[in-house]
Amino acid sequence: MPAFNRILLCYDGTREGQHALADGARLAQELRAQVHVLSVVNNSAWMQGTDITSAVPADLVSDSVKSVLDEGLKKLAARGVNAIGHFAIGDPLDQIPFFAKDLNVDLIVVGHHRTTGLARWWGGRTDGLLLDRVSCSVLVTMGPEVGPGVAAGGTSGVGKTAPPV
Repeated sequence: MPAFNRILLCYDGTREGQHALADGARLAQELRAQVHVLSVVNNSAWMQGTDITSAVPADLVSDSVKSVLDEGLKKLAARGVNAIGHFAIGDPLDQIPFFAKDLNVDLIVVGHHRTTGLARWWGGRTDGLLLDRVSCSVLVTMGPEVGPGVAAGGTSGVGKTAPPV
């Protein structure tokens, strides 16, 4: 098994992101690995021609991503994990591989967001795209399944960091 000396934790504040952060923190502590946290706001809706860009100031979006990143860094610090934070605006399928390569990480930790039926069809098939774009290992964390009638995770206003893999 390869040594995981540099780990990239993808965090967006959602339930899935929190599982990735917690599982990645435990692994990083055991391995005494250097930890990087990446928060990405997905701007794909803006690129598709919606008029949200003019309605939401760029500083507000940037501040939102930074606050989610700060939240993740504080949670790690409370566990005794020192981490370096990074944030980006763009498609997570572009940003995660970019940061993984730039930071020369050995492992990426992402949370899996379960989708069903119409949501999977509507969102398109992106299964495996992250895996096809990176040259390091990827750990996909799975939190407890949410039952019917229960909201699936909180939202922080930040786009999903971790696409399904």
